[in-house]
Amino acid sequence: MKLWSVLGNSQKLDGGAMFGNAPRAMWAKWSPPDEQNRIDLACRALLASPLAGKTVLFEAGIGAFFEPKLRERYGVVEERHVLLESLAEAGFAPEDIDVVVLSHLHFDHAGGLLASWAEGEAPRLAFPNASYLVGRAHYERARQPHARDRASFIAELPDLLEATGRLELVDGEYSQTLGHSVRFHYSDGHTPGLMLAEIVGPETVAGRPHGGVVFCADLIPGRPWVHVPITMGYDRNAELLIDEKKSFLADKLERNVHLFFTHDPGCALAQVVRDDKGKFGTAHEVPALHARALAA
Repeated sequence: MKLWSVLGNSQKLDGGAMFGNAPRAMWAKWSPPDEQNRIDLACRALLASPLAGKTVLFEAGIGAFFEPKLRERYGVVEERHVLLESLAEAGFAPEDIDVVVLSHLHFDHAGGLLASWAEGEAPRLAFPNASYLVGRAHYERARQPHARDRASFIAELPDLLEATGRLELVDGEYSQTLGHSVRFHYSDGHTPGLMLAEIVGPETVAGRPHGGVVFCADLIPGRPWVHVPITMGYDRNAELLIDEKKSFLADKLERNVHLFFTHDPGCALAQVVRDDKGKFGTAHEVPALHARALAA
């Protein structure tokens, strides 16, 4: 199996919103803002092939589905569908994707499932042969969102996914589609039922999987958020997220599971470390993956 980090459309969002109650003097050192207080954010997907005999895409980024007015409002930088271009550079066409795993259905993680916006055309899926995996609890949230996060969802997307006949709602550690090759963890601090996919490593230590890679999604959007107290203003429950993140990082450190970041513009993959004061950090940071083998 090989892994690729696949860039999608990038964003510029308000730094204060992305760092919650952290002061600007702190977060500006990690993510320097522009004159509008916006910071650069990637929307990076992870491609694995063959995984359980399939070509699997973990998330799809924000894509190019927004009409021009909304594209500007939400800070989408490029007009074209960058994810499809990045897949082509890696040697894959949209028809080659067998499975798309979605941590959640917020538009900056699922918008890339849709073809580029065109005036007068209804939204349509860009991956004609794919099966789609979504956590059941989160899917129910997407179907009936709260007023606080309704704008984060794409209203047409659930119907489009269901119409394929290839939607699997996952509510346990493993899915029918990918079997024991991918193990799922869940978090509720950012959004109910956030599903964190771990590509299971090649070794077992004391009966537990060792090595591997986990797609951190919005539990840990990038390196600055590895620091446990740092959360986003978009998080549903910051205190719960902090507790979840602490447990999550301790587990990945113990089992040497590497972190894959979707929103960090400079880093795709990193190893979890912990200093003598108990503070988590990262090491062996990798900016991009190009047909990289999964190591223990």
